[in-house]
Amino acid sequence: MNQCLRFFLFGLFLLVYSVTICGNLLIITLVSTIKNLHTPMYFFISQLSISDILLTTTIVPNLLHILLNNGGTITFTNCISQFYFFCTSEVFECFLLTVMSYDRYVAICNPLHYYSIMTNAWCMKLGITCWLLGFSATFIDTQMTLKLQFCGPNIIDHFFFCDIVPLLELSCSDTFIVHLEIYVTGIPIVIIPTIIIVFSYTYIVLAVLRIPSSTGRQKAFSTCSSHLIVVSIFYFSLFSVYVLPKGGQTWLLNKIVSLLYTVFTPLINPIIYSLRNKDIKKIVLPYILMTYHQMNI
Repeated sequence: MNQCLRFFLFGLFLLVYSVTICGNLLIITLVSTIKNLHTPMYFFISQLSISDILLTTTIVPNLLHILLNNGGTITFTNCISQFYFFCTSEVFECFLLTVMSYDRYVAICNPLHYYSIMTNAWCMKLGITCWLLGFSATFIDTQMTLKLQFCGPNIIDHFFFCDIVPLLELSCSDTFIVHLEIYVTGIPIVIIPTIIIVFSYTYIVLAVLRIPSSTGRQKAFSTCSSHLIVVSIFYFSLFSVYVLPKGGQTWLLNKIVSLLYTVFTPLINPIIYSLRNKDIKKIVLPYILMTYHQMNI
């Protein structure tokens, strides 16, 4: 790769990484310290920010190292570790976005009982469950991968991280069982959450359409529009990379699309939730000014 292009990409991804970390840390800090944001929706948004920090920290530093050195090597242990934490973040987000769609369903379709249903204890249990499912489901995939034999060539067919498809292509073992296990676990991890999200938003749209005033409909839909945008970006990227057939230019395109959900989606999420959310916008500027003033005292 041309040296000027490498340095340009290094600067770009370093900027994206820095803004991603700062943006998500800001959301976590606001949700944990501002009393008005101690609601189920913002609790789940803060959990999404934690996942985004985990994802981008797992991927981007290695990407920056590769760009700076015009290539790089990674040990098998580090490769598996990167794969594990990357998959954990992705699986967690699948379940969390499903929980967030359920939260929006209750808020729109059953508003009078919202706070009696979405209690702090229940939200905490849902968040912990999503993390446990993420770690445990990925642990199964990782254990299956560790049982394979890798006898070279040890060149990963990917731009910047250890993903399951290029890892399996390096194996000289029979990978049928691993592929079968991935497809089987993909049903509860991807397919079922997708169905739940579709049904939730179907009921949400029907409920919004029954609201008599246009102002009421707009206000109701605005409470879930940010989540719908995040879901669309996430699942578009996920299905593009892991569901569409792999081969030739399609696989090359998928490797480029993988940049979207590993590098840019963690940047986009806090921007979407802050710019499209009135509560966040009302708090962010005064909070930043107050913090800046305290730092200069």
